[in-house]
Amino acid sequence: MIKIDALPAFSDNYIWLLQDLEQRRCAVVDPGDAGPVLAWLDSHRDWQLSDILITHHHPDHVGGIQPLKAATGARVLGPAQENIPARDLALRENDKVEVLGQRFRVIEVPGHTLGHIAYYQAEQHWLFCGDTLFAGGCGRLFEGTPAQMHDSLTRLAALPEHTQVYCTHEYTLSNLRFAQTVEPGNPQIAQRLQEVTAWRAEGRISLPSNLALERATNPFLRSAEEAVKAKIDQRDGVQNRSPSEVFARLRAWKDNF
Repeated sequence: MIKIDALPAFSDNYIWLLQDLEQRRCAVVDPGDAGPVLAWLDSHRDWQLSDILITHHHPDHVGGIQPLKAATGARVLGPAQENIPARDLALRENDKVEVLGQRFRVIEVPGHTLGHIAYYQAEQHWLFCGDTLFAGGCGRLFEGTPAQMHDSLTRLAALPEHTQVYCTHEYTLSNLRFAQTVEPGNPQIAQRLQEVTAWRAEGRISLPSNLALERATNPFLRSAEEAVKAKIDQRDGVQNRSPSEVFARLRAWKDNF
């Protein structure tokens, strides 16, 4: 049995901690800071950190790799097309890797960075997507193009609707405020915004999400919807014909929201 917990890091990062309760082994996803992981291991002395999974090269996702590897000898997995410190296994599209007895498929999702990857476990319906797909939103385009990010999000959105979305930032509330501005008549967005507002007031994490919820409420997965297209056309005063064009306008709007 695998248990998944979030270790908070920095101001709004989450380091995902996968725990094999029988073997007392664990793995982490995107440890930008070694501190929270080392603290957990210090309070769980009979556990072994076996693997470190990395989605992309940004410092808040890789900063803890080298201290963790030095302390535990854990294997480091990361995208082949990016410079990942202490990487042992370079991963590309459709590679299969086994972590804690679970088989993950690698999906290349350029956009936020050019070499960004996601890890998908089909039987458990887990998606560790880094800074590509967020709950209610998506990552900024630091290296890739809008067309690349739109294609990456479309591929992730095509996974089964019950897929659990484990992204790495607590951005949900601000993302949903933007989503409601884009689609003020969408009752599912209004309901989700109310729910997440209450959760965050209680100090509760808003993750994981799931793809059914994202398809219904995330504007960046809804650029083909008439209401979203109409809002963008109204705002920009031009007719955006393709979902990719609508996505590009949405992302530019969100950048300054």
